[in-house]
Amino acid sequence: MVAQRVSAIEISGIRRMFEAAPPGAVNLGLGEPDFEPPAVVIQALVSAVRDKMNHYGPSAGLTALREKIADRYRDIDPDVTRENVLITAGGSEGLMACALALYDPGDEVLVPDPGFVLYAPHARIAGATPVPYSLAEEQRFLPDLDELERRVTPRTRALVVNSPSNPTGSVFPKSLVDRLIAFADRHNLTIVSDEVYDEMVYEGHHISFAGKGDRAIVVNSFSKMFAMTGWRLGFLVAPRALAVEINKVHYHMVACPSTPAQAAVLAGLDAAHDATAAMRTEFRARRELVIRELNGMPGLRCVPPAGAFYAFPKFSWPVTAYAAAGDLLKRGLITTPGDAFGHLGARHLRLSFAASRPNLKRGLAILNSYATEMQRRRKRP
Repeated sequence: MVAQRVSAIEISGIRRMFEAAPPGAVNLGLGEPDFEPPAVVIQALVSAVRDKMNHYGPSAGLTALREKIADRYRDIDPDVTRENVLITAGGSEGLMACALALYDPGDEVLVPDPGFVLYAPHARIAGATPVPYSLAEEQRFLPDLDELERRVTPRTRALVVNSPSNPTGSVFPKSLVDRLIAFADRHNLTIVSDEVYDEMVYEGHHISFAGKGDRAIVVNSFSKMFAMTGWRLGFLVAPRALAVEINKVHYHMVACPSTPAQAAVLAGLDAAHDATAAMRTEFRARRELVIRELNGMPGLRCVPPAGAFYAFPKFSWPVTAYAAAGDLLKRGLITTPGDAFGHLGARHLRLSFAASRPNLKRGLAILNSYATEMQRRRKRP
């Protein structure tokens, strides 16, 4: 009774760990800031509801918000207008709408490994085949252009990229972005660039794919920049012809994005920059704490994440990532097994440092105790 494209899809390893957690467990598994939305955003939401902004809006989103987002990208692409912008029900819906608008059955889609858990299933749901490309630890989790050349075939339709990366925290330098654009142009590929962590960069600068040629789509979200993950509001920026086609799918999925939430975000884009900057400063301090502690634990090493708010340490213990995450769950710590993000994550765990410092310290103490025990086991004759 269930379509094959659905029965073949597994529940995300992130959700699996979260939903199996015992009461009171320290949650370093979900990528969710422990902040609340800025006061100006909350007040704007309340005002919008009271001012009767509770009805359907345009499918593509409120004109004022689309114009404001176009303004945000105009330094990158002087030609961007609101016609290039589509407001979505979170970044996840934006990615799904792109997949359904772009991929046909039989197409191939290049997706990162390790990469966010939605990319490959979205391709499969659209009838396409996800083809993983490596983000190797020894290359600081950045794509290898030579490998991409080996992976591309006449059936390849799109390249999915993610910078800053979930789960690795890597950030693409401008030289790599330029080379990826040239690669996509050479093979007539559309780039789908997931940039939801663009406000959370600690080393270097975020380089957007927006405006890079006529086949690059940027998917973004307000969830992280305004700590409003439960509001489910995002956006995408695309060449106008593609935006029109994606909007067809978007309409049939959600009709229109939340009207009062859009009004609240519009106020945030005008007046909440300080709140986002303060959150980024705190995440930077937590990042230093986490990396220092992880690299002092037996059997663990961690490449410092340049962006997002995840550490992706590699372990040398004689267990699988799922077994390690399961053991830690029993001890009261929620992590995510690295192979939830692809084959190359098999010896990794993902830890979110979007949790409070007290919770980070509690969780890291549990992890350190486990790491010490596992190292002792490894040394036994």
